[in-house]
Amino acid sequence: MSPLWYFAYGSNLCRAIFVERRGLRPLDARRARLDGHRLTFDLPVGPGERGVANLAVDPTAATWGVCYLLDPEACDHLDRTEGVHRGYYRRLDVSVITDGGARLPAFAYQGAASVPGRKPSARYLGLLLAGAREHRLPEEWIRHLEGLELAVDERSGES
Repeated sequence: MSPLWYFAYGSNLCRAIFVERRGLRPLDARRARLDGHRLTFDLPVGPGERGVANLAVDPTAATWGVCYLLDPEACDHLDRTEGVHRGYYRRLDVSVITDGGARLPAFAYQGAASVPGRKPSARYLGLLLAGAREHRLPEEWIRHLEGLELAVDERSGES
């Protein structure tokens, strides 16, 4: 099997998560934009209002992220770490646009258990912002992330 492009838009943007925690070594990485999908945080984490990143179909929206080129074994490992086998996420075939306008076929993860009204915690959003800056995503996207309303973290009482 050939390597596949994986579009990361959540915590996997961040090197500390993708490379250091998950132990993945991409063969290549490129900034990319997924048109027709909006970034949401509607996947529940715990009983409070915290949520993690997800994609929702929205013809008027675009989500920025990074495409990692992964060998098949790395893709299988990533599926396991993302809980695909438990039904937490499913692979979604997408077409992303890289710098220079090139289209790449890729896959992204989309969660099924969405709960409207969820928001990112400060810690989780910090991972997305770190990754967005590491990959030099557009300033407009970074400002969008910085402006998101934060969840109250029921574990500490803080947002």
